[in-house]
Amino acid sequence: ATRPVWFPGNPPPAHLDGTLAGDYGFDPLFLGQEPQTLKWYVQAELVHGRFAMLGAAGIILTSIGAKVGLGFPEWYDAGKVVVEKNNIDFPTLLITQLYLMGWAETKRWYDFKNPGSQGDGSFLGFTDEFKGLENGYPGGRFFDFMGLSRGDAAKYKEYKQKEIKNGRLAMIACLGFAAQYAATGKGPLDNLADHLADPNHVNFATNGISIPIA
Repeated sequence: ATRPVWFPGNPPPAHLDGTLAGDYGFDPLFLGQEPQTLKWYVQAELVHGRFAMLGAAGIILTSIGAKVGLGFPEWYDAGKVVVEKNNIDFPTLLITQLYLMGWAETKRWYDFKNPGSQGDGSFLGFTDEFKGLENGYPGGRFFDFMGLSRGDAAKYKEYKQKEIKNGRLAMIACLGFAAQYAATGKGPLDNLADHLADPNHVNFATNGISIPIA
C-alpha cells in the first residue's frame, strides 16, 4: 500500500504487486494481465534496455572520440563508414549477424520457455557456468564471475532495480538522439554545445521540428 506508483493516489493494477524490478504499477492498458505475457514483457524490456545502454554509451563515446581527433564517425555515419572501409562486403556481414544473433536469440527463447535448460553443455560443454538464478539474469560463473547475483539478496534486488531504471533511461536517450539528429542533423555533443552557447535561442522549441513553426 505504501510502495511508490507512477500515478500517486491511484492503486496499481492487481497483476502488478511490486515484486518485479522497476514495478511502479504502470500498465494503463492492462497489457500484462496474462501472467505468461507479463513474463515475456519483462524479458523484452530487459533486453531492449541492455542494448539501449550499450547503444547510448557507444553514441556518446564515439562522439567524444570524433571530437578529440581519434577519427571516429558520429553514430549516424557509423554504418556507412563500416561498409565503405570493411574488407568484408555488407551482405556477408548481414548474413553472419543474422546467423549469430538468431542462434543467441533462439537460445534465449529456449531458456525463457524452460529456465536453466541452456546450461546443458550444448555450447562448448558449458553447464553450470551458464545457469543463473532466474530467467533474464544469466549469472553463473561465466556471466557473473564476481558473484554479484549470489551474495546478499537485498543487494541483488537493488542491482536489478538500478539496471532496469538505467535501461529505461537509455531507451529514452536513444530515442532522443535519433529525434535530435532528425531535427538538427547533428550528434548529441554538438547539440549540447550549441544549446549551452545560446540556451535561449537553441532548444527544443526553436529547432523547427519539435514545435513546428510556420
